[in-house]
Amino acid sequence: MSTIYDFKATAIDKSEVDFSQFKGKTLLIVNTASKCGFTPQYEELEKLYQKYKDQGFVVIGFPCDQFKHQEPGTEEEIQAFCTLNYGVTFPMMSKIEVNGENTHPLYVWLKKKAPGILGNAIKWNFAKFLVQKDGTSVERFAPTVTPFSIIPKIEEVL
Repeated sequence: MSTIYDFKATAIDKSEVDFSQFKGKTLLIVNTASKCGFTPQYEELEKLYQKYKDQGFVVIGFPCDQFKHQEPGTEEEIQAFCTLNYGVTFPMMSKIEVNGENTHPLYVWLKKKAPGILGNAIKWNFAKFLVQKDGTSVERFAPTVTPFSIIPKIEEVL
């Protein structure tokens, strides 16, 4: 796979999402969890999405339960939690794995394009990947980096 637009994923509502629909858009892809210390980042992610979506910016959440079982719910429970607690309207995908032998192919690609400081593995929930409009340029941000703190980078690539 040469660009992010070559991938597909399953949305939280079980529909198939072809990433080619995001051609020409800037994407912020985040592995999420509902019972994590970083969960409040959903609020900033939604605010970023609302602020920049008309400029071609899309936040995409990928729930993941690989870190201390912090995303134990079903897709329906996750979607309800995100909507009721944080008003999330950005696309949410079905639960995936971001590390190990069952890593979703999109995350294999993302980690290859933007390895972490200590190697390719995702270290925790709310790791963020900013994918530029060309579909190939990827920058990685640690879970501790708040969504609002990357506004300058988002504005630069929009």
